[in-house]
Amino acid sequence: MKKIQHPLMALLLLATALSVACSADRTETVSSPDGNIEIKFCLTPQGEPTYSATYKGRPIVANSLMGFEIKDAEPLTGGFRMDGVNSSETHETWAPVWGENDSIVNNYRQMAVNLSRGDLKMNIEFRVYDDGFGFRYLFPEQPAKQYVVTDEMTQFAMAGDHTAWWIPGDYDTQEYEYTRSRLSEIRSHADDEFMPNVSSQRFSPTGVQTALLLKTDDGLYLSLHEAALVDFPAMHLDLDDSTLVFKAHLTPGPDGTMATFDTPFKTPWRTVTIGEKATDILASNLILNLNDPCALDDVSWIHPTKYMGVWWEMITGASSWNYTDAENFDLSTFDYSKAKPNGRHAANNENVRRYIDFAARHGFDQLLVEGWNIGWEDWFGKEKDYVFDFVTPYPDFDIAALNKYAHDKGIRLMMHHETSAAVDNYDRHMDKAYDLMKKYGYDVVKSGYVGNIIPRGEHHYSQKQVSHYLNAVKKAADKHIMVNAHEAVRPTGLCRTYPNLVGNESAMGQEYQAMSPKHCTMLPFTRLKGGPMDFTPGIFEMDLSKTAPGNKLHKNATIANQLGLYMTMYSPLQMAADTPDNYERKMDAFQFIKDVPLDWSESRYIDAEPGEFIIVARKDKNSDDWFVGGVNAEEARDVVLDLDFLDPDMKYMATIYADGKRANGYTNSNDYSISTREVNSSDNIQVRMAVAGGFAISLKPII
Repeated sequence: MKKIQHPLMALLLLATALSVACSADRTETVSSPDGNIEIKFCLTPQGEPTYSATYKGRPIVANSLMGFEIKDAEPLTGGFRMDGVNSSETHETWAPVWGENDSIVNNYRQMAVNLSRGDLKMNIEFRVYDDGFGFRYLFPEQPAKQYVVTDEMTQFAMAGDHTAWWIPGDYDTQEYEYTRSRLSEIRSHADDEFMPNVSSQRFSPTGVQTALLLKTDDGLYLSLHEAALVDFPAMHLDLDDSTLVFKAHLTPGPDGTMATFDTPFKTPWRTVTIGEKATDILASNLILNLNDPCALDDVSWIHPTKYMGVWWEMITGASSWNYTDAENFDLSTFDYSKAKPNGRHAANNENVRRYIDFAARHGFDQLLVEGWNIGWEDWFGKEKDYVFDFVTPYPDFDIAALNKYAHDKGIRLMMHHETSAAVDNYDRHMDKAYDLMKKYGYDVVKSGYVGNIIPRGEHHYSQKQVSHYLNAVKKAADKHIMVNAHEAVRPTGLCRTYPNLVGNESAMGQEYQAMSPKHCTMLPFTRLKGGPMDFTPGIFEMDLSKTAPGNKLHKNATIANQLGLYMTMYSPLQMAADTPDNYERKMDAFQFIKDVPLDWSESRYIDAEPGEFIIVARKDKNSDDWFVGGVNAEEARDVVLDLDFLDPDMKYMATIYADGKRANGYTNSNDYSISTREVNSSDNIQVRMAVAGGFAISLKPII
């Protein structure tokens, strides 16, 4: 009988073999400032670069190979010699333009290993923090001016069959709910019925996307991701489930190659965040710290934005984006003045004014209007290059008059650019589109990339598209425009370098209407580690048939849960996503949305467990007010919230928005209570989070 080797045993044998192969004169180490994390780099006798990582002596990443395969050349995986090692330490504090904290400590030790093979030079740079590490490849200027990457060989050899929270590897979408399984069980879920998407390209039954969250059997939390994704394809991870070794898997271009770059060049960082508690992952600033400092000289025009939108009524089906029901026409010749309106178009003058009035009356900054421009009749799934021109409004949308109406009431309109994934068309029209925004006083654009990328063969996360998204942000910065890109590549901390990148979607958001409650307890651990998400919280009517007759979906959340999201889903761009009619029936609960700030001086993650619950407290950057929020998944839980984060010399008035006694996000969403009491830093507040429930608390000093 053939003996079957356990996957972990095979992994350990591999790690041992590599360890034995590395002699002392080929090994270099660097540790975190607190000494808990140690990274070991070594060259094998064959000149293969490898690395490993430990935390307090426990293996995190076993010996793992590094390098690239290059078109028409010898792979950059062996034959190297070590020419030298440069070490340094940095301890600084920087202030983000907006964020969860008003200052961030950037404290790390760095080791740069200089490698060569003949005339070829490839350096590997490690930075090790107390909460994790990152490494990247640097190609100095050299005789070979250009490289074409056909594969990245970077490995992450896992030291055990960890519990993982993951979504399938996909070149075009991250709009999935998260699966919880052992690493060795990922393949068994390959044929699960994941949420369908108009554009999707999975590549492997064991492929997953980053940020990947893991938990070891001895209780450590790990997050695998990348930072500073610039001019390079997005990285996925493909698991060899016989050895539990992940290999980097880049998103290919149309010709099957992954990336082309000219020297000098530096790749994105490959990152591992490490925490002893789940809240350590939530609080980590590793990804932001690995990005370059702000590249903009003037950031005075960048500001947090609380907005409403002519949006949810279209998402639920109560109205439409399109002005007519015509289809299959040529936008350049179609005469809208002679077209018959369908009577369901939401972005009409009267309806937009109604939203403006409500948003202005309740202190909002802006109003998003989708479906304002011609072309919506013929966009979805048609894969046409020219669908939108981004400057021509429908006949019933008076862009000049509506902008004046909004400005006169103290708010702005927010622009919407849906590209229908026709990226070259958007590039051709971008200057004029941004100029139109400047003309009418728009300073935020929500862009969208729904559908298969055009030109065909490209993917949402390929090198060309990654460069497009960042170029759009840079060009917007030149015109003092903030960007909120949907369906773009998932963020990797570039909002530090370009803080006008105030939001992204790049995950399953509220538009899916009936997602599971656990999804909202996963996103802060995964997708949000690279930057804020425009999740669009604040739905108050969970029976969607009451918003859109004929819609049979039910949103699985309570009112208190939706309020808690404003705290747990951090973003400087937050939407009150429901309609004015639905808010007007619950104005007492709506008060929290009006009160909650978007910019913070301090954030403390109180308690959390992925897929179960999150509780966070934050202090307003512009006052002494504190706000606390929690969201819960499938099991009701009692919370005793200690208020020791408050100023001990102050008393506060607490307003508590909580689930009612009979609240349940599936069966009784509307049961909530609002109470007030005087508290200080030695007090606690007891609340019960219902199934799919949550809570929100404002704490204002008593003067």
